[in-house]
Amino acid sequence: MTGQPTDEPVVDAHVNLATDLAVPRRFLEEQAANVHHRLVSHGQPVKLGRVTDRLLALYQDHDGDRLVAEMDAAGVDQAFLVAPDFSHVADGILSPPELAELHHKVSQRHPGRFRVFWGVDPRSGPDGIALFERCLDEYGFAGLKLYPPAGYSPSDRRLYPYYEVCAHRGVPVLSHTGPGWGPLDFTHGQPLMIDEAARDFPGVNFILGHGGVTHVEESTYLCLHRPNVFLDISQFPGVLSSDGWQAHLNRLFHLGVNHKILFGTCWPSFRMSVSLDSLTREFREGTTVFAGVRRSHRRLIMAGTIRRLAGDDGGVAAAERSA
Repeated sequence: MTGQPTDEPVVDAHVNLATDLAVPRRFLEEQAANVHHRLVSHGQPVKLGRVTDRLLALYQDHDGDRLVAEMDAAGVDQAFLVAPDFSHVADGILSPPELAELHHKVSQRHPGRFRVFWGVDPRSGPDGIALFERCLDEYGFAGLKLYPPAGYSPSDRRLYPYYEVCAHRGVPVLSHTGPGWGPLDFTHGQPLMIDEAARDFPGVNFILGHGGVTHVEESTYLCLHRPNVFLDISQFPGVLSSDGWQAHLNRLFHLGVNHKILFGTCWPSFRMSVSLDSLTREFREGTTVFAGVRRSHRRLIMAGTIRRLAGDDGGVAAAERSA
């Protein structure tokens, strides 16, 4: 059998709440400009305003209802919402405490379907640490989210108090790697920048967001040699591979680090071109992605490892969904 068994759980370890309450409009406009440039270069003379309007329309899912409907159609039992902190690099509609409350309300609206990685920035000082602890204690968030292209290293000493909280609470850290929103500094997206923190906090599990898609060699050797470093495959539809993302992932799944790999999509980043169902169907029914990969490894990738890192019992979401 080459595909993912349909009766086994699927947990998306990396999704975003598609709302302009969470993503600065400046970033969305930069993304629209990039899409417009690509379309025009390929002979499609669409107006920039039309592309921008279409993109902004996709970021109005403030309560997560559309996301859950897409998860239902795609057979995704549960997803981890990432909530990056952009407050130090761009103007946003909501303050960090308001954004945390929004993600909590979305989780309450859809019981059992979401866990949240809360975004922090080392420049926030004691207020940021207090908010993170509140998110863990009052909202039950699952871990810490870093977005280094916002202007810092994931091994910045100002983050160490957050890591101490993570070590004490037993929650993981998800750090963005690779490029990000257009206006930001991509030089901070190198996976190796997390190595010092991973060595200093051996009891904290660090996840390299997009590590299976960008800087793959660097990410995989960190996973191989650091017991507490993992990677996710989010953004795989956009991988730079001449033979497609399916073949790229199959090669990744034969490198000997499947116990360190998490399924993730970074949905809804690709709503303008594909459906979530069509992506997950390649894992369930396709002949390439999991070709030659043991079923036990598939289970770890698709749900087992992220649930273990987050301290889940592996059956909560599926039980609540069928209740």
